[in-house]
Amino acid sequence: MPGTASLPVFLLAALALNISPGPDMLYVISRSLEQGRRAGIVSALGIGAGTLVHTFVAAIGLSAILLSFPIAFDFIKYAGAVYLIYLGVRMLLARSNSKASADSSALTSSHSLRSVFRQGVTTNILNPKVALFFLAFLPQFIDRSKGALAPQMIFLGLLFDTSGTSVNVIVATVAGHVSNSLRKRSGFTRFQKIIPASILIALGLLVAL
Repeated sequence: MPGTASLPVFLLAALALNISPGPDMLYVISRSLEQGRRAGIVSALGIGAGTLVHTFVAAIGLSAILLSFPIAFDFIKYAGAVYLIYLGVRMLLARSNSKASADSSALTSSHSLRSVFRQGVTTNILNPKVALFFLAFLPQFIDRSKGALAPQMIFLGLLFDTSGTSVNVIVATVAGHVSNSLRKRSGFTRFQKIIPASILIALGLLVAL
């Protein structure tokens, strides 16, 4: 465990970074707007699971490979960009349900939520910048005098992930309530897929660039 003196600073920095709008938060918002609060929360949990993968990868040093081999970094980056654009396009092309009750039943299906969770995990894992961020950020708060570095990095990564997931769950809840309120207005139905799909496509382009 890192030194207790550095933990408050780490937690404050982690919270500041997590509340700053980024690809993960925008992805959660797009899911919440398009599919509702439950889907948004599940996508936040999926992103949290993906962050766990990055934590353990950084702890055992594999993230350094992305720094040593630019081709590997570019491949993962563009794969993630294509995946986000694919999700956005698929959202645009998906058939619209004419009845709100049909939307509701679709959103509560376990199959749909499992798919949302997997997509959240994939979206996060395919973002190599997260791996590099962990490799650059976490070691700043590691105390070498405490011994093994990997357990300290994992501990800090878990704290960061917990903070980030909590923020994203709150964002999903708020965005879900906004979506439910707007869905009652006839004019919003037309934009229910366009807005979140556009966010995903823009995120894909942002990652690629």
